[in-house]
Formats: sequence, C-alpha cells, structure tokens
Amino acid sequence: MQRALISICLLFSLSFAEAQNINGIWKGKLVMEPGGCFPVYNIELQILISGSKITGRSYHYSDTTNFVKEVFEGVYDSVAKSMVIDENSVATFRIPPDCIPCIKRYSLSFHTDGTEEQLRGSWTGRTMDNKNSCPPGTIVMTRIQHSAFKQELPPKLDLRKNELVKEIYVDTGTIRLDFYDNGQIDGDTISVYVNNIPVVSNRMLTTKPITAYVKIDLKRTQQEVIMVGENLGSIPPNTALMIVNAGDKRYQLNLTSDDNKNALIRFIYQKPAPVLKK
Repeated sequence: MQRALISICLLFSLSFAEAQNINGIWKGKLVMEPGGCFPVYNIELQILISGSKITGRSYHYSDTTNFVKEVFEGVYDSVAKSMVIDENSVATFRIPPDCIPCIKRYSLSFHTDGTEEQLRGSWTGRTMDNKNSCPPGTIVMTRIQHSAFKQELPPKLDLRKNELVKEIYVDTGTIRLDFYDNGQIDGDTISVYVNNIPVVSNRMLTTKPITAYVKIDLKRTQQEVIMVGENLGSIPPNTALMIVNAGDKRYQLNLTSDDNKNALIRFIYQKPAPVLKK
C-alpha cells in the first residue's frame, strides 16, 4: 500500500511538472540599487519557451508613455524551473533625455503556492552604449493576461481568417493539447497561440505529440487557441490532428490551415454540475 501511495505521488509530481507552462506575459516591479534613472519601475516580460530556448520582448516603464522596449533570448532549465535571460538589443525607447537604456541579464526561478505564480530573481546590466554598469537589483513578477502595451500580432494571425472549428465547454483547470500530423508525415510545420500569445513556435508535426497546455480560471473563462500552418508541407494544405484532454473528457479534432486561414478552437469554462446526494 505504501509503495502504491509513493507511486501515485510521484506520478502526480511528474504530471504537475509537465503541465507547468511559463510561456506568457509576466509583470512586476524592478527594484535597483541607488543610481538608476528610476528607483522603482514596472517591468513586463513576454516569454516564449521552445524546449530550452527562450525568446521574447521586455518593457521597462514608469507608464506607457515612458518606456524601453527590448528583445531578449535565454536558456530554460525545466527541471530546476529556472532561467537566464539576456536582453540583446533595444527596439525602441521613450525616456527622459538624461536617462540611457540599460541592457540587462536576468536570473529567475519559478515559484507557486498553487494560487499565484511568480518569477523571482535578480538582474545586472550595462548601459546601451556599453560604457557603464547599471545599478543591479531584484525582481518579482506575477503572470498577467493582458499586456500594458498594444499587442503586435504576427501577420499570419492578423491577415488570415481565424476560422472557428469548435467551441468546447470544460469544467477543469488545465487542458492538455497534443498535436500530431494528420495522415502522412509531409513536413507540415505549425505554431500555436493561446489568446494571441505564442506557446508553440515553428514545430514540425510527426507521430510524436507537440504538447501545449491551456489554463482555465474564473479570471478568464474563455480561451482561444489558434493553430497556424507555417508551411503547406509536400501535400497541401497543412493538416493536424489535435487531441484534447480536459479532466475526464477527451476530444479529437482535425485542423486545417493554409495561406488564407488558421484553425481556431474556443474553450469556455462551465461550472461543474452539482453532485446530487442520495
């Protein structure tokens, strides 16, 4: 009995680790040592993780009219749930003339109490002209649903029709999505977006699943998943088989994308029916 209990606990731990998804938008306060342009200001990281590689954009701002936008890359350790992120370049900035943007390196780790998710850590950096070090500091961020800045949609989301395939009602917190090539493997490559945030980027469909997770909660009861065909493969159009596991329910959908349309699936939270007492 004890051995069975240990096995169940281990399985739960592995399932939780696998389900953890750090992709998305994170916001917090960036605190630095004396000497910076602002002692405390807002930071937003838009993170996309593919395997161990991290890409994304960062915004440092006092408000949306005074900000620095930067592009970053990094490395993610899925076992330790830690990451190192390096800002590569400044994309644009609007700050007082006596300030200069700072190019930063972040060392972060993931933490959760089961309710709130946080990225915590520290950062160091150098000024954009590489002449001086920036005063280092600490950072704590929580996951948010909407960016403070206008989202820049990729052309394949903005210009194509996002065609609704199905609306699925769910009563569970986390949904698992597995994508396979639908039929003969012909080089189809896809990207997947959840509420316009990339969670899968340029992955080729095979007989092994490409897995993504969707979190349903009372703050956002409707979630939209869009599959984008990045190419047409050798046998057009781009087709995928998507297996949905939502609690004790399972769905199987055939998705199609081409140069004119993407496949849209909408998940809607529905409160579980009450259990009748006998």
